[in-house]
Amino acid sequence: MSRWDAWRSRTAVRALLPGALLVALGFAVFVVLLDGVRERDDLSSFDQPVLDWLVGHRGPTMRAVFAAITLVSGPRILPALVLVTCAVWVAARREWWRPGIVAGAMVASTLLSLAIKDVVGRPRPPLATMDIPGAETTASFPSGHTMGTATLLLVVGYLAWSRDADRRKLFVGGGVAVIGTLAVGLSRLYLGYHFLTDVLAAVALAVAVLGCVVVADRLHGLDSGRPQQDSNLQPTD
Repeated sequence: MSRWDAWRSRTAVRALLPGALLVALGFAVFVVLLDGVRERDDLSSFDQPVLDWLVGHRGPTMRAVFAAITLVSGPRILPALVLVTCAVWVAARREWWRPGIVAGAMVASTLLSLAIKDVVGRPRPPLATMDIPGAETTASFPSGHTMGTATLLLVVGYLAWSRDADRRKLFVGGGVAVIGTLAVGLSRLYLGYHFLTDVLAAVALAVAVLGCVVVADRLHGLDSGRPQQDSNLQPTD
């Protein structure tokens, strides 16, 4: 192996390692949560107590707020927002990679969520706990609303930060992702449509999807023509 090939190999490993670690972490946490759900132990033992407490403390104001949040993050509005945003992005910036990878991540997230719901087949919380009984009929594990929101915020945050690695932007983007995901996840619990482990599993899977995006984006950004310093490994459009 030539020095150039050796350098390329080391560069590729350094570039892809962060994404691979995110994938491994996300799926590892998901497997632990899934095992607890199947065995009805570990964190799943808190599912019903947490749900009962939140349902018992419902109020009209917070119910309206969380209903609005769950509506916007649902399968009718969120995909439309993503589609319009990506279309405007492509038209305005004449760029396809970043909007394309956002759209691809959202499609992958949705398909993964639906597949796992079908395989696991966990029932929803009792109808009596739902804000609108019978409003949700699909399987409960994982939370699709939470997974879609977390995937969108994490991927967009990463793509923005990777082009301008400013620490303040990292903190702001991370804060938006955490607050947005927390708001949607809490809305699903507060309205009685999901259990705690459904929401946590959704976040874990979103982290794994983010890891796949990081790997794909860094592969796309590796310069095939000349060496470059680690500090310049940021992908180019």
